[in-house]
Amino acid sequence: MVGTDSVDERALGFKRIALMRVTILQPSYLPWLGFFEQMSRSDKFVLLDDVQYTRRDWRNRNRVRVNEGWAWLTVPVLQKSRFSQTLIETRIDNSVPWRKKHLQTLRQHYCKAPFFENYFPRCQHIYEKDWSFLFDLCLETIQLLKEEIGIETPLLRSSQMKTSGEKTERLLSICGELGATHYLSGEAARDYIVEEEFSRKGIELEYQKYEHPVYPQRYPGFVPYLSAIDLLFNCGEQSLNILKQHEAEPMGFRGA
Repeated sequence: MVGTDSVDERALGFKRIALMRVTILQPSYLPWLGFFEQMSRSDKFVLLDDVQYTRRDWRNRNRVRVNEGWAWLTVPVLQKSRFSQTLIETRIDNSVPWRKKHLQTLRQHYCKAPFFENYFPRCQHIYEKDWSFLFDLCLETIQLLKEEIGIETPLLRSSQMKTSGEKTERLLSICGELGATHYLSGEAARDYIVEEEFSRKGIELEYQKYEHPVYPQRYPGFVPYLSAIDLLFNCGEQSLNILKQHEAEPMGFRGA
């Protein structure tokens, strides 16, 4: 007969290890849904803010819905050196009236969206502020979307951490400082991540496999891969549920 008394795991030599899932991503301007889906599944989310600024990327631009399909919202920047300038060093070119244009685009194309009035005042406040550095603006838009969507994951900055190395070594250094047991990565990072190094460090490497949800938009025909502001204006308090509705278990790599 099998007994029902509980067994102290410590007596058997077992040790409970708390799961700590970490995600590390470069910050973007008004990021897309996948950015926040990773954030919602992480225990800590690190903004990689002290790496080289990359041109024609998502750091200073994103897409929103317009009646013709989609349009870029691009923040003009000043580049002193394309090979050494980091994201946190990158200044905004305020000789271009980008704030007025972005605000007008959002107002024109989302004013009839169901939840426009709920969130537009906070957006307007952002565009009424003077911005000098791109990262500060990106962080403000990330905070806005994170909070209004309803994600509670704490944000950290790599520039404020005591880490070293490049690429895989840097990621592992950050994971080590945070006590990560799991690292949740985007698919694009497969090109440079040395997967076996995570296994050697005892960190389970997972890849996001995000199936983009379909939700009501302002204009006919669904357009995916837009800024998460599109989801928020159209779906309001349901945004988090929609963001995660096709959430799948991450694809793990356990090494040899």
